[in-house]
Amino acid sequence: MSTARVMVRMAPALKGRRSPLTLTEAAVRRLKELQSNSTSEDRNKTLKIGIQGKGCSGNAYTLSWVEAAKKFDEKVTQDGVTVLIDSKALLTLIGTEMDWFEGKLASQF
Repeated sequence: MSTARVMVRMAPALKGRRSPLTLTEAAVRRLKELQSNSTSEDRNKTLKIGIQGKGCSGNAYTLSWVEAAKKFDEKVTQDGVTVLIDSKALLTLIGTEMDWFEGKLASQF
């Protein structure tokens, strides 16, 4: 009868994954306002960030409300707010911060 020698190694611990996008307090507050002020059928929708294309001044991003995430969308949840990132826009948004600005002439993310 032959014997086998088995070596067991522990797998390295997985590192925590950072969120590709962070939201400021103002952005979280505004997204919560938008969701609470929406109609009952729109309350289940999630904000999705997409990319439209490149122009002279860089990328143009789109914001839209969607009912469900697509297969490769990245889901970012922070302080009770969920934002989806389209897979095509993900690489250009890694490490960015989304803010809400409200001025005399314009209000924007």
